[in-house]
Amino acid sequence: MTADDRRRTRTQLGLKVPKVFISGPYKSNPVRGVQEAIKAATQLRRNGFLPFVPHLTMLWDLVSPMPEIYYLEMDLDWLADCDAVLRLGGESAGADTEVARARELGISVFYSIDELLEWAPQ
Repeated sequence: MTADDRRRTRTQLGLKVPKVFISGPYKSNPVRGVQEAIKAATQLRRNGFLPFVPHLTMLWDLVSPMPEIYYLEMDLDWLADCDAVLRLGGESAGADTEVARARELGISVFYSIDELLEWAPQ
């Protein structure tokens, strides 16, 4: 079944496309963090998910710099609207905060796309 087929099937069954928050390292190497998050988001989208990539605020910060907490608070607000979190590997205090918040909200946290595929409504 292709991603398009999965999206159509979900729509026909009245199921929504799962929104997945991508959580992972950023601060230690922002360009690398953005690259890894976009690669994961591309895989998720190809598999019928709707990814949210908070790492893309890197561009926002280039145009209109804000304190780090500004972005983390915004990320946590977005996270609350997601159905799942994909935690990418690597040390990250921000990502750990996002995972902890997801657990507080009862949002499922996954550590691989394969886990997400098993979890997602078919």
